[in-house]
Amino acid sequence: MKVLVTGGTGLIGRRLCKALVDRGDEVVVLSRNPDRAKNMPSGVEMLRWDGRTPAGWGKIVGEADAVVNLAGENIASGRWTEERKRRIRQSRLDAGKAIVEAVADSAEKPAVLIQASAVGYYGPHGDETVTEETPAGNDFLARLAVEWEESTAPVEAMGVRRSIIRTGIVLASEGGALPRMVLPFRFFVGGPLGDGRQWMPWIHISDEVKAILFLMDHENASGPFNLSAPNPVTNEEFARTIGRVMGRPAFMRVPAFALKLLLGEMATVVLDGQRAIPERLTGAGYDFQFDRLLPALEEIMGR
Repeated sequence: MKVLVTGGTGLIGRRLCKALVDRGDEVVVLSRNPDRAKNMPSGVEMLRWDGRTPAGWGKIVGEADAVVNLAGENIASGRWTEERKRRIRQSRLDAGKAIVEAVADSAEKPAVLIQASAVGYYGPHGDETVTEETPAGNDFLARLAVEWEESTAPVEAMGVRRSIIRTGIVLASEGGALPRMVLPFRFFVGGPLGDGRQWMPWIHISDEVKAILFLMDHENASGPFNLSAPNPVTNEEFARTIGRVMGRPAFMRVPAFALKLLLGEMATVVLDGQRAIPERLTGAGYDFQFDRLLPALEEIMGR
């Protein structure tokens, strides 16, 4: 199988590319700065793109069996000014538009497109259980996810199967949210954020990658899928579990007002959450390797 990946130099993309190469697939990654891409697996072909058009790579789509669109500026890359929010949004819409143009211009179409999204699609939901049937929310992250998903929707009318991955908090040792969450515990000042009652839909990086491959390979898998473990936890339970794994206390609560002062609107990322479950993914037959938080953290942290 030949797979074209956008956003392949990020946390999920690097692991996904390695898994694809390891199973014998041909992998092409589009990057704005391919010369500066670090830790990419051997055997991955890197191509430069501008993030907005199919110029220089569009013909590859006609050769690809699958496309994985992970491209988009990191939402946690800095305080959410209006300009940063514009860049976050536009980076996603531009990438989706470029892919649609490339598919439209290709005589041969890929069989499947995996479209990235996030559980933020649903907006804050308190203790309510959230499935793929739950309507979209109306805050910035929800509107962003809706537009991100819609950016590649036109390929379905061209005969391309499309699976949407609404990903939770990806847990990995080499990047993402976990290293920043763990840092305070190293100095014995870890604890819950805000009241700690907000839900955290988490997923081990291994399951994130395996689920993407599962959706890529299963011809009947289309539409949205929550990529989060079947057992979400509250932020307080997450903090206690980190403390247990590290042998550290977990009582230094960070007040919500302090996080709002520090992060502004971006504080919603850590203070609001969704009790999301992967109803459609498990219903399709996916079996999680890590469905409980404690074993997942112990594996990642080598305990």
